[in-house]
Amino acid sequence: MKKAVLAFSGGLDTSFCVPYLKEKGYEVYAVTVDTGGFSNAEVKKIKNRAKELKVKKHYFIDGKHDLFNKIVTYIIKANVLRGGVYPLSAGPERIIQAIKVINIAQKVGATAVVHGSTGAGNDQVRFDVAIKTLAPELEIITPIRDLGITREEEFAFLGKHGFKVEQTSKSYSINKGMLGTTIGGKETKDSWELPPDGVFPTVIDIDNAPKGGEEIVISFDKGLPMKINGKAMNSIKFMAYLDKLGAKHGVGKGMHLGNTILGIKGRIVFEAPAALILIKAHKELEKLVLTKWQSFWKDVLSEAYGNFLHEGQYFDPVVKDIETMIDSSQSVVSGEVKIKLHKGNIIVIGVKSPYSLMDKKVATYGEQNLLWTGQEAAGFSKIYGLQGVLAGKAKKLGDQYESKT
Repeated sequence: MKKAVLAFSGGLDTSFCVPYLKEKGYEVYAVTVDTGGFSNAEVKKIKNRAKELKVKKHYFIDGKHDLFNKIVTYIIKANVLRGGVYPLSAGPERIIQAIKVINIAQKVGATAVVHGSTGAGNDQVRFDVAIKTLAPELEIITPIRDLGITREEEFAFLGKHGFKVEQTSKSYSINKGMLGTTIGGKETKDSWELPPDGVFPTVIDIDNAPKGGEEIVISFDKGLPMKINGKAMNSIKFMAYLDKLGAKHGVGKGMHLGNTILGIKGRIVFEAPAALILIKAHKELEKLVLTKWQSFWKDVLSEAYGNFLHEGQYFDPVVKDIETMIDSSQSVVSGEVKIKLHKGNIIVIGVKSPYSLMDKKVATYGEQNLLWTGQEAAGFSKIYGLQGVLAGKAKKLGDQYESKT
């Protein structure tokens, strides 16, 4: 019998895929990859659903550490914010999920990998590209996309096969992961309205946030967060702690409007307290320790890097080239950032580092400067603006010539 490995969330679409694949003569293996979005109750529910559907075997895989080590670290070090606001809360998860599903497919000797993406969103592209790149020998089966089936038809099909799935009508689709929670539906289907505060799972309304706010100090080593208020934490606990703390102060809500992989405009709201706090703190530390041109070129490549991550191009060799540059830039990004979380705001109060380019032992700035004389400064200013002066004179002469002819 042919074997198929299904990326399994336990929802309606992936539940539909199990009996559908069995009808097509496949032995179905289900794989669920936890990238930071499941509660204990949800884990139990997913495992029970796989059991009810009688898959050959259900693999529940912890992908949180791989997600952090391989991707989240670079999102922080690169200060990735798509559209200047969005820390890619959903897309990077699919990379790790696809890798894990492919690994199981190869382990069990499957001939096909199955995912429940529709034909409308970004995830179909992310999964397809990953599978074609890492395991081109595997067939890709996408029942929901290929059939163009409605939710009502899925419910009916499952009922016909003896599987009862709760029929719920949801106004919003919510995807929770380590980097944050994305929310779509109703108001996000146009560009004007904003969903009510009630749709955000954890971040409270700023009107209800503590009046005084709270100060914290984040310690970085070579671009990565290591301690909060002097206390070391592992990566997963670090993100969870900051998410909870930020949510308490109304920090982390955002809205992103941008281009989908398929070329249309899309809009989501999101909450990502930990990611936004870390990126803002890290960026401020970089301002202190990197040179002007390090910052400039790193920003250029970081923008490209974020696009590659979001748009399913993680496996292009250029991504590793960019990561090498990012790693190189972080050799001096060590120090502490003092932040205040207050009524939805992330306020950087101070920053310090042993590699500071503002250290008085390196340079002084103000009315008196020890690095050059006034005469040297005047000479620099004269030469520095020379091309602009010459261009102005040339234009004036050219205009005079044109007016005479």
